[in-house]
Amino acid sequence: MGNFRFEDLQIWQKACAIGDQLDVISDDLEKRGKRRYAEQLRGAALSVSNNIAEGSGSKSEKDFRNFLNIARRSVFENANIVLFLRRKGVVGAEAAAELLDGLRVLSAQIAAFAKSLPRV
Repeated sequence: MGNFRFEDLQIWQKACAIGDQLDVISDDLEKRGKRRYAEQLRGAALSVSNNIAEGSGSKSEKDFRNFLNIARRSVFENANIVLFLRRKGVVGAEAAAELLDGLRVLSAQIAAFAKSLPRV
């Protein structure tokens, strides 16, 4: 069991795993001189796990759900960036498909988790 509530959440763990994959792509983008793309991708990737973590510290489940909504929207931002990078030939079709599949699953998991929180 982790020290923080979010550490035990499967959605946070999955967001970190996908974030790690996106960070590798960001490193590659920086090596290619595409610093702006790298920064945008890194920020979007980190936003998912950050919002799950931040929301888990909320005093109300309603507030937590709001942070989960922001995290889910960041998943969509990541998907858009991956699609853009695929169109530009920076990310291969197979790698993009794997990332997009992981992002789809994560989006659904975040939505399901948010629905499972008690409403008061």
